[in-house]
Amino acid sequence: MRIVVTGTRGIPDVQGGVETHCQELYPRIAALGHEVILIRRKPYVTDSPVKNYRGVKLIDLYTPRKKSFEAIIHTFLAVIEAKRLRADILHIHAIGPAIMVPLAKILGLKVVMTNHGPDYDRQKWGRLAKTILKTGERLGSRYSNRVIVISKVIADIVSHKYNRHDTDLIYNGVTTPRKSTHTDYIESLGLQPGKYIVAVGRFVKEKGFHDLIQAYLQLKPAGIKLVIAGDADHPDTYSESLKAQARGAGAILTGFIKGEKLNQLMTNAALFVIPSYHEGLPFTLLEAMSYNLDVLASDIPANQLACLKPGTDFFNTGNIRDLSDRLNAKLSDPKTPRTYDLRPYDWERIARLTEQIYKELI
Repeated sequence: MRIVVTGTRGIPDVQGGVETHCQELYPRIAALGHEVILIRRKPYVTDSPVKNYRGVKLIDLYTPRKKSFEAIIHTFLAVIEAKRLRADILHIHAIGPAIMVPLAKILGLKVVMTNHGPDYDRQKWGRLAKTILKTGERLGSRYSNRVIVISKVIADIVSHKYNRHDTDLIYNGVTTPRKSTHTDYIESLGLQPGKYIVAVGRFVKEKGFHDLIQAYLQLKPAGIKLVIAGDADHPDTYSESLKAQARGAGAILTGFIKGEKLNQLMTNAALFVIPSYHEGLPFTLLEAMSYNLDVLASDIPANQLACLKPGTDFFNTGNIRDLSDRLNAKLSDPKTPRTYDLRPYDWERIARLTEQIYKELI
């Protein structure tokens, strides 16, 4: 079958949870014998002009790089392109792009939507953007032929708000990494194995990195450094102030890194921290667990995975004193390396479950 995918900025190696999801999932769908065409946003892939990634065909379409409406404009164009390509399935990711589901249905396309979480809870959005996102969630939930959710929390939201009880729960996945045997990159940052805390993500307010920096300053752990890997898609006042705050605290900012650099950073960390106020099902947390790192997470529902310990692996979201106390407890009693049961997050299983939805739909 021919599957057209939109709602993502693009692949490969574009920062973001939806982007990681698509990069892992669709080569596996293609390997099952299907034609997969993924439509990318041009401004995010100027350094990656490839037309094929591991069996997935890539098409680049115009979009203005404006966070308020780039997803809507790009998805509109992608829906038109999907109709031109005579897609058997159009798969739309995230609730913002899902505002175009009715258009796709009017054009006769069969639509699968993946709800990656209530993005309107993100603190970066203003009132108009939140309204658009809520509209996308409503239209996508009501009019998509099938709705995939990546967590039980999201399934409950869709069931309660839109009376849609037939969603398909398919988790995000994680790949067991081949850990790095080198340390040259972390040494270039002035780091020693087992002597630093790591956090990874985009520099937006809901990721809570400002809380982590303040908690680190309160604790001032001897011999332990703080490293934050990531950057902002759209630099703004918050991201610039976060960088200044981090530098003032002596934290190390790596920027957006991938490949061997990220591998070294994760392989050699003492502790992974995710202080988010909002997540769908965080890839960074799953990846840290795949590296056998001890973890400390904010106690939002999306972070409370079954294989984590309620008493010791969480802190009260937004509570800097509690975060500092939990950091101290973790660093005083190191648990890395640590083993987790990650079988529910196997990408091969996820690909087969997604394929089954496509087959049932057509």
